[in-house]
Amino acid sequence: MIIKAKHHFLFYYTLFKVYPKWKILKHFHQVNISANIEEKNLPVLLLSNHVSWWDGIWIMYLNLKLLKRKFHFMMLDEQMKKNKYCEYVGGYSVKKNSKSIIESLNYTLELLTINRNLVFLFPQGKIQSLYVPYIQFEKGIDHILKKINGKVQVLFLVNLIDYFSNTKPTLYMYLQEYENTSFEAGKAQLEYNIFYNKCIAENIQKIDA
Repeated sequence: MIIKAKHHFLFYYTLFKVYPKWKILKHFHQVNISANIEEKNLPVLLLSNHVSWWDGIWIMYLNLKLLKRKFHFMMLDEQMKKNKYCEYVGGYSVKKNSKSIIESLNYTLELLTINRNLVFLFPQGKIQSLYVPYIQFEKGIDHILKKINGKVQVLFLVNLIDYFSNTKPTLYMYLQEYENTSFEAGKAQLEYNIFYNKCIAENIQKIDA
């Protein structure tokens, strides 16, 4: 049995509406959001690079500012049990190398049938350096993408940070819709990496701007 997402008002309001704003204001010089998307009133599947503990907070902030959906995220079963509050702010569990992984993946698809929902996933499945040149998607993403019925808005997110001449970093959030009609992981992975490297190149150029 997986742990399914709940949304307790007190936890959800505090952690989702208040905490991300306060945390980012305290630790970042500014946040720049570059979004090439349109509102389609569909459920959103958000695929993001995974570079740090900060990622979930950044995505909470993005959802609050731009996407405005009911927030859901997949989390390792052992981490869910250590951080029980996560199920009350939209977290649900996945146990790798077990039969229940299919239940977690199908639950993701169930969440993506409701228009007000957002589900974010880290397709690489683990934290990796900000400087990796290529994002390799895990197999579970393939299962989800193949079974999407087309009435889901799939978005790519790339999060980057740079300090330049400031004492605090600036967070750069690049958002783009995956518009390919094929929801196959191989094609999505290729398109994501094209976008990913384009974002890195754009950030490099900012120092000369």
